[in-house]
Amino acid sequence: MKSKLSLFSAAVALLVLATGALRPVPLVAQTDLDAFMKKVLARRDDNWKKLQQYILTQKDVVEIRGPGQLPVWGEKREYTWFLRDGFFVRSPLNVNGVAINDADRKKYEDTYIRRERERDKRQLEREKAAQAGKPAPVDAPPEPEAPATVDSLIAQTRDPQFVSSAYFLKFKFEEGKYALVGKEQLDGHEMLKIEYYPAKLFSADADRNRGRVQRGERVDKDRQMSAAIETAANKVSMVTLWVEPKTNQIVKYIFDNVNLDFLPGARFVRLNDVKATMQMGQPFLGVPSSTANPVPDVWLPKNINMFISMMVAIGQFDLRVTTDYIDYKLAETSSRIK
Repeated sequence: MKSKLSLFSAAVALLVLATGALRPVPLVAQTDLDAFMKKVLARRDDNWKKLQQYILTQKDVVEIRGPGQLPVWGEKREYTWFLRDGFFVRSPLNVNGVAINDADRKKYEDTYIRRERERDKRQLEREKAAQAGKPAPVDAPPEPEAPATVDSLIAQTRDPQFVSSAYFLKFKFEEGKYALVGKEQLDGHEMLKIEYYPAKLFSADADRNRGRVQRGERVDKDRQMSAAIETAANKVSMVTLWVEPKTNQIVKYIFDNVNLDFLPGARFVRLNDVKATMQMGQPFLGVPSSTANPVPDVWLPKNINMFISMMVAIGQFDLRVTTDYIDYKLAETSSRIK
C-alpha cells in the first residue's frame, strides 16, 4: 500500500510539474506588461484616421452545415466601401452572384449614410454630456443632411464599420490579466504573443446590476440571469493576441470559449465550440511611394472568421462566418469615387 501511495504521489507531482511547464513564462515584469497593454488598447483603432481617402471590397460568406457536414444554408455577399460626403459608405455589389441594380444600391447607400450621421451625432452628444456631467438624450432626432463636401476630408468621428467590426471584442484594460507567452513570426514581422484571461470582457450588465443591488435598487430576473451568464463567460474565456511591439498594434487575436456548459438550455442545445479570429494586414506594403504621394504605413482589417459548433438531438450543426477585406486602394483626392 505504501509503495502504491508513493507511486501515486510521484505521478501527481509529475502532473503538476508538467502542467506548470505549459503555463506562460513571465518574460517581463507584470507591471511592464500591464503598462504595455494599456498603450496597445489605447491606440488600437487609430489607423483608419491616418488615411484621408481609400476604397476597398468586403466579401462575406455565411455557411451552416448539419449532421455529417451536409450543407444546410449558405450565402455570399460582396460590398464596396468608399467615402461620400465625409463618411465611409458600404454599397452592395451582389448577393450569391446576382448583381444589385443601381436603384437598390442608391437606396441602400442613402439609408446607410443617414444612419451613420445619426449615430455620429448621438456619440458627439454623449461625449458633450459626459464632459458637462449631464445625462445624454436617449434618441436625438437626425439632423438635416449636410451638402456634399470634398470627399478627401473625413467628417466621420465614429470608426467606420469595417474598422469597428475588426474589434468586435471590446477589450477593456485589466491590470494583471495578461501573460506574455513569447515572440512569434507573423507575416514577416516579429510579434509578441500575449494571452489575456478576461474578468470584464462581458461584464457591462454584471457591473451595472451589481451597483444597483449595492444601492438597494430592484433588478429583474432577466437582468440577473444576463449578469450571471456574463460573469460565467468571463471565467471560461481566453483571448490570444499577437502585438507588433514597435507600433503597439494588435495584428491578430483569437477568442476561445473553452467551456459553455453554464449556458441555460445546455441539456437541449450544447455549444461545443465558439471561436473567433481577427487579423490585420498592411495593404499598401510594397506599393511605390514618392514625396508627392507617400504611401501610408498602416495596419487595416484583413479578415474575420467566426465558428460556432452546437449539438442538438438530431446531431451537430456548425456555423461559419467569414469576412474578407481586400483590394484596398488609395483614391484620387481631386475626384469623386462615385
